[in-house]
Amino acid sequence: MRPLIFLCVVTGAALVYLMSQASSNTALFTRNYPTLLGLGGLLSLGLMCLIGYQLVVMRRKLKERVFGSKLTLRLMVVFALMALVPGGLVYAISYQFLQNSIESWFDVRMDKALEGGLNLARSTLDNSLRELGKKADGMAQSLASAQAVEPATLSRLREQYGVEEAALLNQRGKVIAFAGIETSALQPELPNSAVLRQVRAQQPVRSIEAIPDRGLFLRVIVPVNVLSLAEDIRILQVLERVPPAVAADARIVDQGWRDYQELTLARAGLKNLFGLTLTLAMLLTLFSSIAVSFLLSERLSAPLSALAEATRAIAKGDYSRLNPVKSRDEFGVLTQSFNTMTRQIGDATEAMERNQQQLERAKTYLESILSNLTAGVLTFDERYYLKTVNASAYEILGVPIGSFHGLKLPDWSVHVPGVSPLTDLVLRQFAAGSDKQWEHQMEYRRAEGGARTLLVRGTRLGSRGETGYVVVFDDITHLAQAQRDAAWGEVARRLAHEIKNPLTPIQLSAERLQQKLLLKLPQIDADMLTRATGTIVSQVTALKGMVDDFSQYARARRMSAEAVPLNDLVREVLVLYESMGVPIELRLADNLPTVPADAALLRQVRHNLSQNAIDALAGAESPHIVVTSELSGESVQLSVSDNGSGIAEGVIGRIFEPYVTTKPKGTGLGLAIVKKIVDEHHGRIHVENVKPHGANVSILLPLREAA
Repeated sequence: MRPLIFLCVVTGAALVYLMSQASSNTALFTRNYPTLLGLGGLLSLGLMCLIGYQLVVMRRKLKERVFGSKLTLRLMVVFALMALVPGGLVYAISYQFLQNSIESWFDVRMDKALEGGLNLARSTLDNSLRELGKKADGMAQSLASAQAVEPATLSRLREQYGVEEAALLNQRGKVIAFAGIETSALQPELPNSAVLRQVRAQQPVRSIEAIPDRGLFLRVIVPVNVLSLAEDIRILQVLERVPPAVAADARIVDQGWRDYQELTLARAGLKNLFGLTLTLAMLLTLFSSIAVSFLLSERLSAPLSALAEATRAIAKGDYSRLNPVKSRDEFGVLTQSFNTMTRQIGDATEAMERNQQQLERAKTYLESILSNLTAGVLTFDERYYLKTVNASAYEILGVPIGSFHGLKLPDWSVHVPGVSPLTDLVLRQFAAGSDKQWEHQMEYRRAEGGARTLLVRGTRLGSRGETGYVVVFDDITHLAQAQRDAAWGEVARRLAHEIKNPLTPIQLSAERLQQKLLLKLPQIDADMLTRATGTIVSQVTALKGMVDDFSQYARARRMSAEAVPLNDLVREVLVLYESMGVPIELRLADNLPTVPADAALLRQVRHNLSQNAIDALAGAESPHIVVTSELSGESVQLSVSDNGSGIAEGVIGRIFEPYVTTKPKGTGLGLAIVKKIVDEHHGRIHVENVKPHGANVSILLPLREAA
């Protein structure tokens, strides 16, 4: 780069010197002006390319964030402005002075005088040419009326109109007749083919021409249109000599104008030469300033670059790099301070990393605890914005993960309407302002259906600077159901024991009364006794059936598991219902594996589901039952669907509880017994209404026997 800069400076200085020498020598200026101008343009282009390359290098350094590049740019701009502002001022003044000085060399009045003389000569010749055109038109009209044109006729017309030479040509340019004053001109000056085509097209031609060895002439060529259509068009050429004095004056004025124009051209070139010289000097000054700025910036940024390398190492986490102190000046003090700061940052970073690791372990431990909790956990700040939530909370509430992100607790019910009961309870408890822990049990209905019993507990946070709220809730639906089932089982067992004992003596006493008194009473009293004892016996029989149902519900039977083919069991049970008049459609999966179950209990389940479906179809227009079996993961699913009246919404959540039924007759123990049997098989049962009407009961039985 340095040799190239030196070469450009030397070449530019030499070029400026040669151009200054050429400007003082007219011959040298005229001969070498194009060469010097081309060299000046090439040098200017080279300087622009060199500066452009330097700017590109600077831009790449700035883009790559090379340390010191911004300082280099600032120094370059400062030096360039220092050279450009005064240099530009001197350049503008010098250029203006140059223009005014060269302009003063030329007289403006001479320019106007030469231009006026040239216009005067042109006007005189134009007037003479118009007069000659009129004469040629008159001669053409006279020749057009003549039947045959003799040389004498053409000579007479020439003398009549006072022209120097006249020639009549045919349309191909051959001479028909010729007449002239000069005897030496035996043949006229014939026009070329282009002029002949123009005249044949009825366009006259007028021109001022210099004929060799004869002088300056006015030439007019017009068509001669004959009256007879049989003859071709003829062409008349008329020549008239320009007076010698006028021709000489015109030549002098024209030559003077040409010389003045050449001088004016030389003036413009001289202006361009001096202007280019000033421009090159300005460019060289600016370029030198930029080059010096690059050199100075490299020297000044060298110590800073070393500090920048150490800074980048610190940014990458390497605090072991320390710069050696090579001087006692300001840069040395700065380097020493930088080394001290590096050691302090290294020590602080190690302490921070230890604390960060402890925080990460604590956070991981807390997240592990929250993720493994079966209870839902919610924490809020003072403005009720959600801070922490675990996956169990979304699972218990039955909402997609992330549904509460960025929402305040009062806005949950707007975006997720199903959680309104929970949000209302929490807001109401916290609005009370008590700092003590509160607990509440509530019924919660999930979006996909099914009621849940939640035990919700909450408290306000206010220790160690942490403020906010925490809410913990558990799904105790199964626990509550188990408690209810145990309570109903105990009730059923006691009722069966207490009611069953007096039923047989009551029935036997009624039958004995009827037997002893029937023949001793009158007919009317005998009939009344028969009806009364019959009523007692029928009601005792009904009570015995109810007691049997209670006994079956309360009995803790040990299940005898065996491999049961579910499809065969379904077909076996449905044979008993073919005579009911209700069409039953079977959609049983092929190759269904066997399930470990008690066949007798499953038959009872199948009987109860079929009977419930048939009872629900009472009054239906097109009664229809669909029984489906399929493999679902690690379980076998058995479904019974009907198009009956369905299950009331207020009852569907408690349909498996004893004495809950939608039928006008029945004890309400059928589905309770079914659920108990399914639970004994470690399976699941689900009831739902189907659209447009009807209900569906699905049972999932595991393929493996539980331990």
